[in-house]
Amino acid sequence: MDNELPTDGEPNEFDPDVGDLCLYAPWGNLSIFYKDFRNSNGLISLGHIDSGMDVISGMNKDFSVLLEKAK
Repeated sequence: MDNELPTDGEPNEFDPDVGDLCLYAPWGNLSIFYKDFRNSNGLISLGHIDSGMDVISGMNKDFSVLLEKAK
């Protein structure tokens, strides 16, 4: 697919911490980690959220998030 993120040359695994934004390459899913998680194959680090994770981790129901490029 033309709109897939390139993954060539990226590590095969990643150990995410709270606030990490990752691509799960096998499925093409974006993930924001709001709890500590184990080292996992297929995760590629894309960035890190520095603040506001307490809001996300406190959510009890489904919610939507809009990601925008910082200016």
